[in-house]
Amino acid sequence: MSASALARALRAYVRHAPGSVGKARLVGSFLDEHLRTHPVRTTVRLRSGDKVGVTTSDVIQRYQYLFGEWEPNLSAFLRDRLRPGDTFIDVGAHRGAFSLLASHAVGPHGRVVTIEPSPQFHNDLTAAATANHRTNIRLVRSAASDTHGALTLYLEDPANLGHTTAVRPRHVHTAFDVPTAPLVDLISRPELATTRVIKIDVEGAEAAAIRGLLPALAHLRDDAELVVEVTPRLLAKQGESAADIIDTLREHGFYAYTLTNDYDPATYPRAMRQPQPPARCNETPKDMTDLVFSRTNADGLTLGR
Repeated sequence: MSASALARALRAYVRHAPGSVGKARLVGSFLDEHLRTHPVRTTVRLRSGDKVGVTTSDVIQRYQYLFGEWEPNLSAFLRDRLRPGDTFIDVGAHRGAFSLLASHAVGPHGRVVTIEPSPQFHNDLTAAATANHRTNIRLVRSAASDTHGALTLYLEDPANLGHTTAVRPRHVHTAFDVPTAPLVDLISRPELATTRVIKIDVEGAEAAAIRGLLPALAHLRDDAELVVEVTPRLLAKQGESAADIIDTLREHGFYAYTLTNDYDPATYPRAMRQPQPPARCNETPKDMTDLVFSRTNADGLTLGR
């Protein structure tokens, strides 16, 4: 059996067999590296039921091929929180993994607003929404910031398309200019009034995105929550910090919780079976971390309500 045929067979086991026995080892010792260095280009069905095109040289698309999902703990959190009629704001939507998931969760009377500046990602997301008949998604091509203007984005590694950032890396693979606007100007008042979750993942530009959202916080529901990925190294290069983000949102009544986000593919089978809920954030993150901000003050946030 060729390596590619073996990979297809093992991927079928990882993706479709019940339980998680042996899956972490198969992924960690063979499948992840093989699919990265021997890319598969195909269409896969995500756990949401949507079909998307993938090329497995890219890490997000590789995990979608292997598991049908990206970031299982965050995916579980969104499924738990979103209800029919809600609005989900996806800031830094990339190719729309969370937008498509949320589109199903909020139903035909709910709304998903995807905010993505990359022309390629915007086109990919548009194609996925159209192909899967997702009519409740509104796409906005803009970067979220605290001012109206323009910004240069950089891609360092074509094997990690999700890491497209405004912080210039040492080696630039691609660069392009995009418009910027405050989130308060990109989201309508009716959308804000029904928003349950705002996810912000903008590769180091989170502080500016939060500042552009602050005027809208008073118009959110009491149970609205924010999920913000913070990368202290990238924030520091812009004179920002995760501590400043946490303090700013605390001043507006939001408490910080840590949501486990392990990019090791070997952890995915277990995480998909037993997703971890957010736990109280007691220390300022030193590494890239997903933070949930909630007006609930507790030791941790619960799933499975």
